[in-house]
Amino acid sequence: MSDASVTQESIDRLNKAWTQLREQMSQVIVGQDEVIDHLLISLFSRGHCLLEGVPGLAKTLMISTLARCLSMSFARIQFTPDLMPADITGTDVLQENRDTGEREFRFIQGPLFHNVVLADEINRTPPKTQAALLEAMQERQVTVGQSRHALSDPFFVLATQNPIEQEGTYSLPEAQQDRFMFKVFVKYPSFSEERQIAKATTAIQSDSIKPVLTGEEIIELQNLVRQVPVTDHVVDYALALVRQTRIGEPGAPDFVNEWLSWGAGPRAVQFLLLGGKARALLQGRSHVSTDDIAELARPVLRHRIVTNFSAESEGISPDQVIDRLVKETPSKEGELTSDPRLQKIFAA
Repeated sequence: MSDASVTQESIDRLNKAWTQLREQMSQVIVGQDEVIDHLLISLFSRGHCLLEGVPGLAKTLMISTLARCLSMSFARIQFTPDLMPADITGTDVLQENRDTGEREFRFIQGPLFHNVVLADEINRTPPKTQAALLEAMQERQVTVGQSRHALSDPFFVLATQNPIEQEGTYSLPEAQQDRFMFKVFVKYPSFSEERQIAKATTAIQSDSIKPVLTGEEIIELQNLVRQVPVTDHVVDYALALVRQTRIGEPGAPDFVNEWLSWGAGPRAVQFLLLGGKARALLQGRSHVSTDDIAELARPVLRHRIVTNFSAESEGISPDQVIDRLVKETPSKEGELTSDPRLQKIFAA
């Protein structure tokens, strides 16, 4: 489809859906506006999202509430150390055909065959089961035995993990975290928000969550996001941010070479641009700006760069590295292309 198909009417339609989803979720979730926005951006961008936060911050409730707002099938998988790949993908079962009396294998679908999948505490299950989930996320299919089974569309995985309790956990390798579009930190609520939560959850609760979007409407909106035009300048800005994270490469800043042991790959550029397109539409614009890219740099890059011992000893976090990159990378077109250090990146 052409860029001309992104009309004001289609922008208004996506903006209306976004507003309705936020209104529905606000009946249950207090605050966490930025987290909800990132969830919706990843949904409309056809990506997956990883939520990290301490227990009790309503990560699971937030995801299950979002699923209630969508007219799609939902499954919650509680990841445990004894969970096997077949428990989530499904398995072949030997059954007897009553008509012929012959035995034959029949595939029984697992919870991954739902549209919205909540992978609760993904770091509590062994690597083999994590790999089965991540194959489904990337390929949108599962492999059981010698057979491949396509998953339903849309397919949206929301995973949670607890950063505190590490006993008996299996941390996701960086290559597997790369499958997630966003890694979002769920923070403590403000005083007024926590006061509202305390009053609401200790009284009689009732909500009237109504589905806002069907699966077909979500696919239509996901296609709309991909039709949003992006100028070469915005693409170059996203490339400049990502390529500066790669240590030893031309144009990498000194602080990157000092603090990082690994940089972001091409998926980071793809997700920055897709997320920027969705964010632009949600704000009523039909074009992507460098501000959209800069605003999404943290959730896109924080799980794709690896700080080294030197950074950790100085208390430098991935977010601090990203913030400095955004601050020191010119966003104006003329300044971006004329920067001597960045010219090395564009010439590489």
